[in-house]
Amino acid sequence: MRAAIFRNGEIVVDKMPEPKPGPGQVLVKTLACGICGSDLHARQHAHRMVEMAKKAGRAPMDLSRDVVFGHEFCCEIVDYGPGTERKLKSGTRVCSLPALLTPAAIQGIGYSNDNIGGYAEAMLLSEPLLLEVPNGLAAEHAALTEPLAVGVHAVAKANVRGGEVPLVIGCGPVGLAVIAALKIKGLHPIVAADYSPARRALAAKLGADIVVDPWVSQPYATWAEHAQMSDAEKAARPPLQAMLPALKPALIFECVGVPGLLQQVFEGAPRDARIVVVGVCMESDKSEPMLGVMKELNVQYVLGYTPEEFAYSLRLIAEGEVDAAAMVTATVGIDGVAKAFADLANPETHTKIIVEPWR
Repeated sequence: MRAAIFRNGEIVVDKMPEPKPGPGQVLVKTLACGICGSDLHARQHAHRMVEMAKKAGRAPMDLSRDVVFGHEFCCEIVDYGPGTERKLKSGTRVCSLPALLTPAAIQGIGYSNDNIGGYAEAMLLSEPLLLEVPNGLAAEHAALTEPLAVGVHAVAKANVRGGEVPLVIGCGPVGLAVIAALKIKGLHPIVAADYSPARRALAAKLGADIVVDPWVSQPYATWAEHAQMSDAEKAARPPLQAMLPALKPALIFECVGVPGLLQQVFEGAPRDARIVVVGVCMESDKSEPMLGVMKELNVQYVLGYTPEEFAYSLRLIAEGEVDAAAMVTATVGIDGVAKAFADLANPETHTKIIVEPWR
């Protein structure tokens, strides 16, 4: 079978043996797989990813061996391995968490030398993790379940109490997923900031109430304009709090993941803000803890999602609650993956490119 392979720091197209399903596993044909920002980071900062995996106690990639990226996928069942229940027929379209269940451990798909990701014509999945794609949902839209689940999880980890005014910094795929999840949660107004006009337009389409161009307006000042307390809320504050700015609680989502951004959030955030770090910064960074102490900032890092959040995200897309189609800006075959990685560097051109391995 053909695959786009990460080899010696580059994405190359080559043939590799089709995998054979083991106990509890299912062989699937890969119909669609999104290119994630983490894949772009992994290509550029592969050695750093390996280093961080070791520190976190996870099995790292061996960069001297081939890796097939791709963890945002929709597939079609081809065959079953031994010991499977075979509840779903061959030809059924499915999504799955990007993981394989083994007797020893849960193994990841997409950043593994042994478990093939979605930039290949076929791959293996674990039968217990399969979710049938409902409502005749197109494969390229079902493949967006995984990135949407990241946003759903980030909002869940924010511990929304009601009354917060959210600010989303960065409107790439992760920021857009957070905006969609905030809209589903019913928090308003949603303020979102990005330098890209195309991404700001998508943010508005997916649920942002106020979009900010940081070249024109300071995001935190714009947020404050829309976070003013009502007269009743001001009157209800304890005496000492009445000396502080009359602002509703701030819920800030950092969805960029570049050095210096978290420090900018520390500087711009109001007192008692809750900050959710969703963007993955692959480089060393620094921030001033004393600033966080003086403002009593609460910082929550997030990763991934739960199986329940993943299934919920698939339902949201299938039922039309989230406009997944708006995020897809192009589709490519395996031969177009390397160029797609380069094209995604321009936010005005693309937001989410879907790989269709059999094109």
